[in-house]
Amino acid sequence: MVCACVLIRCEAGKIPDVSSLLAVAQKIKGFEGVKTAFPVLGRWDVVIDLEASNIEALTATVLKINKLSGVRDTETLVEAKV
Repeated sequence: MVCACVLIRCEAGKIPDVSSLLAVAQKIKGFEGVKTAFPVLGRWDVVIDLEASNIEALTATVLKINKLSGVRDTETLVEAKV
């Protein structure tokens, strides 16, 4: 199991308000492996908690998120196993 936190930055002007950020988060909640997704204030606009069976599945989900309209970029923080 691979766990990650995905940080999403939306395109300026494409997401006019917090309710629109919530709509982006709700859409992403339907993606495979997404445990939770919610809008935040700050440098990033949406945070996602993601689990996948392997790194390939995690990559596929993150690439799908990157293709969403209004998403400018993402940063994926993969859990370190110790």
